[in-house]
Amino acid sequence: MQLSREQLLTAYRDMVTIRRFEERVQDEFSKGGIPGFVHLYAGEEAAAVGVCSHLGPQDYIASTHRGHGHSIAKGCDPAQMMQELFAKKTGLCGGKGGSMHIADLDRGMLGANGIVGGGPPLVIGAALTAKTLGRNAVAVSFTGDGGSNQGTTFEAMNMAVVLQLPAVFVFENNQYGEGTPYEYAVGSRDIAGRAAGFGLPAVKVSGDDFFAVHEAAREAVERARAGDGPSAIEVDTCRFYGHHSGDAQLYRGKDEVRRLREDRDCLKHFRRRVSEAGLLDTAALDAVESEVAALINHAVEVARAAPPPDADALLRDVYVSY
Repeated sequence: MQLSREQLLTAYRDMVTIRRFEERVQDEFSKGGIPGFVHLYAGEEAAAVGVCSHLGPQDYIASTHRGHGHSIAKGCDPAQMMQELFAKKTGLCGGKGGSMHIADLDRGMLGANGIVGGGPPLVIGAALTAKTLGRNAVAVSFTGDGGSNQGTTFEAMNMAVVLQLPAVFVFENNQYGEGTPYEYAVGSRDIAGRAAGFGLPAVKVSGDDFFAVHEAAREAVERARAGDGPSAIEVDTCRFYGHHSGDAQLYRGKDEVRRLREDRDCLKHFRRRVSEAGLLDTAALDAVESEVAALINHAVEVARAAPPPDADALLRDVYVSY
C-alpha cells in the first residue's frame, strides 16, 4: 500500500520523536534529573509506529517496561510524558507512575508494565469488551522476546483464538531478555512459529524496515476489525541501549552496538528508501528533525519547571471504591 506524502511525514515524525525523546531521557537520567529506572526504546521505532499507524482513538494497546515508544506512537503527549518521568504533578499519571507505569487511558494506552508478560491478558480484556459491546475496536499487545516465554502470554493467545477476539500480539524481538540472548531462552528460536501453534496467523518481519512492519500490521488489524480473529507479528529488531539505562552490557560483543547503529537503524533505512523513491526530499526530512528537536527541548524545560505532586497525593488513586 503506497502511503501519501503526509502519511510518510507523520510516520517519520513519530519515529524521530521517539528517538530524540529517548536520547534526551538518557541524558537527563544520567545527570540525575529523572528518578527510578528507565528502559529505552531507541532502535525499535519502526515497530511501534508501523503498528500504531493503523490504530485510532477507539483502539487499545498494552505495553512493557520499555514503553515510551509505544506511548508516543499511540498519540500520548511527549511533554506530559517527560513531566511524568521527572515525577511532576502535571505528568500523565500525576508524577506517580514514572517510566515503567506510564499510561493514558483517554488515548487507549493501557500502560507500560513492570510485569513481564503482563500486557497480553490486559489486551484480552479490552478485545473481549470491544467484541461484546459491538465496538469496531482492536487491542494490541507489545511484548518482548523475554515476555513471549511467559505463561500469561500463552494463555492470552489461546483465549484470543478460542473466543475469536480482535487482538494483535506484537513480539518485539530485540535479541535479549535483559542479558539473555533469545536464541538460548526461546527453545524453538521462532517466536512467530510458536505463536502460530496456538491457531492464529503469525508472521515475522524486519524491524529495520518500517514498510514491512506497516504492511504486516495493516493485514493483522484489518483482519481483527473485520471479525476474523487474532494475529501475531514477530518483529526482528534491536535496541541501541542496555536493558536499562546504566546497564554495562557485558553480555554484548565488542562493537555490537556500533554495528547495529550503522547497519540496522530504521530511521536511516526509512530516509534512504523515501529519498531514493522520490517520495520525500532531504529538506522535508530535515525540517521534521528541527521541529522535533524544538519539541523535546520545550518538553524538558517544562518538566524541569513543573511542581512535584502534593503530599496528599501519596494515598490518592491507590484504592478504588465500587
